[in-house]
Amino acid sequence: MTGVTVCFGTVNSIKTLWETRIKKCREDQQKQQDLKERAAVGRLAHAWEDRISLAKLKDKVVTEDGRVILRIEKEEWKTLPPVLVQLSQVQEWQLHRTSLQNIPRFIASFQHLIVLDLSRNVITEIPKEIGKMTRLRELLLSYNRLNFIPEELCCCENLEKLELAVNRNLDELPTQLSKLTKLYHLDLSMNQFTSIPDSVVDLPALEWLDMGGNRLDHLPENIHKMEKLHTLWLQRNELEVLPDNIGYMHSLETLVLSSNKLRDIPALMEGMSNLRFVNFRDNPLTLDVSLAKQDAAMVDEEEDDQEMFGKDFMHAYIKEARKRETQTKYTTVLNVTISPGPDAAPAL
Repeated sequence: MTGVTVCFGTVNSIKTLWETRIKKCREDQQKQQDLKERAAVGRLAHAWEDRISLAKLKDKVVTEDGRVILRIEKEEWKTLPPVLVQLSQVQEWQLHRTSLQNIPRFIASFQHLIVLDLSRNVITEIPKEIGKMTRLRELLLSYNRLNFIPEELCCCENLEKLELAVNRNLDELPTQLSKLTKLYHLDLSMNQFTSIPDSVVDLPALEWLDMGGNRLDHLPENIHKMEKLHTLWLQRNELEVLPDNIGYMHSLETLVLSSNKLRDIPALMEGMSNLRFVNFRDNPLTLDVSLAKQDAAMVDEEEDDQEMFGKDFMHAYIKEARKRETQTKYTTVLNVTISPGPDAAPAL
């Protein structure tokens, strides 16, 4: 009887163990099924979200002057959905005030892109993939939060216009920037530059440069190397001296130097024959030079006010400085000539 009891107990134990395993297996299968169903629902929901996003984006695509443009303004698009790559035929992005936080890495899929205008957002980084945008002509990223420019940008061989104004903490550029042989327009205003980068001076096609509102305390001695530059904005910096070589910038037509710490104007600037507009307002210049007021009926008051520190003022200042220098030399020579020597006889 004892043997039968043991056998019966063993069978019951095995049966219970087997039923437990079967139950657990069925529960696991049910969990797997539930997960599959949830995943399917998730994929379906994601697919619907993609369709909705794509539909919204398609509504933002317009055609102007034969160019396909994606234009979004004053809407919340902190990130751009990957489904956007289905609109890879777009040639221009205009996304302003959207709170966009980053440039998507799938930007490289837009090989037809000519203009990338993402100004007035909160972008903190330019992805390395930007270097694959070989057809890009304009990159506009002013009023963002950039503090670093990747060297891959220098692979955008057709880039003509680059705007990086008001990024606040930006204070340097990659040395390879000079490889952008077609770049003619560069805006670096309202940043933290203390000097004009060598890579900017070496840009062969540069015609327009704005570095106003930085912390420039000097200009490069070889500034005249920018042979094609016709417009230079340097207002609201900390410049105390201008290099003489600025006078050899023969292509320069507009030069704004207001609100600096300049004390003199180089005499060589007198020979800048192409200079049409120059502004020295709000500088602690050593000489007090004033121009005769023109007939108020002939000249607008604001225009006349500007001219008081413009081209005519510059020439008048240089003339006055040269005059005083001559007088100083003459006085010095005269004093040396008439001063009695130590062995001279006393006057009777």
